[in-house]
Amino acid sequence: MIGLTAYCEDARWAYWHRPAVLLPANYAEQVFAAGGIPVLLPPMPGIAGAVDRIDGLLLTGGGDIDPAQYGARPHPATGRVSGPRDAAELELLAAAEAAGTPVLGVCRGMQLVNVARGGTLTQHLASDAGHAPAPGTFGAHPVRVAAGTRLAGILGADGAAAGVPTAHHQAVDRLGDGLVATAWAQDGVIEAVESSSAGDPFLLAVQWHPEAGTDPRLIEALVAASTAKAP
Repeated sequence: MIGLTAYCEDARWAYWHRPAVLLPANYAEQVFAAGGIPVLLPPMPGIAGAVDRIDGLLLTGGGDIDPAQYGARPHPATGRVSGPRDAAELELLAAAEAAGTPVLGVCRGMQLVNVARGGTLTQHLASDAGHAPAPGTFGAHPVRVAAGTRLAGILGADGAAAGVPTAHHQAVDRLGDGLVATAWAQDGVIEAVESSSAGDPFLLAVQWHPEAGTDPRLIEALVAASTAKAP
């Protein structure tokens, strides 16, 4: 059972225009293809109680984290901030770490892991940096993976060198406590972090979007770690 953090957004379908709990389907499709059962976790107070019933947690992408969470003023380009989502996901992450539940962070999810550990974010990357293509699309760029890391064990040291799906305008600035950077873009932007202690439960986060690509290994690794933890 893999919990996927979901959004609350205004949505249109058929004749309806209502607030909806939603998530791009490719997250759930990849979890299911890897042998997991995807469960959407809406950003509601008390949702962290679901950690007792899931075996793994996938922190998904989405809008920006409120800069107040890391002691900064908002940049003019910071947007789609949701206080309820920030609160719910920080509580979910804390509960998952306390329970030893495997965690994979994707894009915003990586930024959330870093902020939860006391790190900070760069709120806006240069528009020509190649990380944020046209809205509603994914770009691609190569990533260098550090050898000897958990990430390299999953992808190989050159596993992401050919290019990863990317769509983000923010990035990790100061690393949070107990985290180590394990992959970088060509311009030095941190593209992956993981726990700095080899003995810690599975905690890995990437700035790119594996659910939008054709390489299933990261999500397969989350499902495998979650299966090993399941009673």
